[in-house]
Amino acid sequence: MPPRKRRSFTAEFKVEAAHRVIDSGRTIAEVARELGLNDGLLNNWVKDERRRIAAAEVQGEKPLEAAERAELLRLRRQVAELEKDNAFLVKASAYFAAMQKKPNGSI
Repeated sequence: MPPRKRRSFTAEFKVEAAHRVIDSGRTIAEVARELGLNDGLLNNWVKDERRRIAAAEVQGEKPLEAAERAELLRLRRQVAELEKDNAFLVKASAYFAAMQKKPNGSI
């Protein structure tokens, strides 16, 4: 039997999963089952996020609210999509510029 492929998770996913526990008051086991994660793994993420929140409060910073985190995540996705669109348009414009330089528009 081939070895299982190790899953990797983005930092945003870890923070959002931890906040499902922190903000909702649900148990780690409940949220872990919902997300298909190991309880211990989610527990580590929750501890890390609580430490990060406590450190921010010590420095006088206010941690992001749930709505702010959701908006940040949405905006990051939007930026990534716009960057893809921009990269496509750069390639398309280079292609059409090359087409104009060639006689009869042939390739």
